[in-house]
Amino acid sequence: MKILVCISNVPDTTSKINFTADNKEFDKNGVQFVINPWDEYALTRAIELKEAKGGTVTVLNVGEADTEPNIRKALAIGADDAIRVNANPKDAFFVAQQITAVAKENNYDMILMGKESIDYNGSQVHNMVGEMLGIPSIVPAFKLDLVDDSTAVLEREIEGGKEVVEVKLPFIASAQQPMSEPRIPNMRGIMTARTKPLAVREPVGAEVKADYVNFSKPEKKGGVKMIDPENAGELISLLRNEAKVL
Repeated sequence: MKILVCISNVPDTTSKINFTADNKEFDKNGVQFVINPWDEYALTRAIELKEAKGGTVTVLNVGEADTEPNIRKALAIGADDAIRVNANPKDAFFVAQQITAVAKENNYDMILMGKESIDYNGSQVHNMVGEMLGIPSIVPAFKLDLVDDSTAVLEREIEGGKEVVEVKLPFIASAQQPMSEPRIPNMRGIMTARTKPLAVREPVGAEVKADYVNFSKPEKKGGVKMIDPENAGELISLLRNEAKVL
């Protein structure tokens, strides 16, 4: 079984976020980047399936050379090899086309990724790839098991409950908690990751469908006003006239 896991390179959640002077680009200076946490669920589950059923796990990242430390981390966690498409991930459509091109060349049985990236939260790539490849797209899933070599069963949340889906391979799915428990690479994994194959390929031509006009930070929270618990009228007035939530 051949599994492709797509990972994004995203800012650590503790990083201080800034933008360039014209607010048109994210300022990377001083920012620590990590594997997208949602992608780690997909990666760990893929490795678990490989360990149980056999096969290979390939990691794919669309990014420039500065993403390679986190690609190597994915290899240290347990992936067998990696591919980096040497391009700035401009928008979801561009990324989806790069993933599709790689998938068509290698005929993977399963393509996994996180339900979204924690920076842009677009949650678009998996469905685009499924449409481009003409395969089922199950998103997002919190459980994934193999019935046999040709069938998988996934569970996903729906309004008011959960849905169990049986699907034939190949398919694409996005992962969310608690599909797996992300792993921390051990010393042996870190050492072996240095020699695992990491292929770099140039991007296929793709039209960029979206452009970012500008970025801005959320407005700072205002001060807290303390209201006497006996003065409900003042609280209602503030909620209606100042906060404007009533």
